[in-house]
Amino acid sequence: MADNKEIMPPQYDVNAKMDACIDLTVRRFVYSTLGGAVGGLLLFRSPVTRWASVAFGAGMGIGSAYTECSRLFEGSPSTAKVVSPKIVETPATQDGQD
Repeated sequence: MADNKEIMPPQYDVNAKMDACIDLTVRRFVYSTLGGAVGGLLLFRSPVTRWASVAFGAGMGIGSAYTECSRLFEGSPSTAKVVSPKIVETPATQDGQD
């Protein structure tokens, strides 16, 4: 009997996207945690600051993985329209100088 599976387009394949996100998250978490640990060992003496650098590295890894995964699922947090403030430049008046 022939296998009649429909081939899904890549943009709708949630399983492949989730696998890619999990892989990306684990790699970035581990690499940035190791980077924070090495940086903490080289730069800091106190165990508290070393652990803080490890936590900072882990947070950076998870944050960057979250951003990349949200782009992968096309729900980027940067899709919200941010209106930049309008800057009006007026020439400064020079009182007392003729």
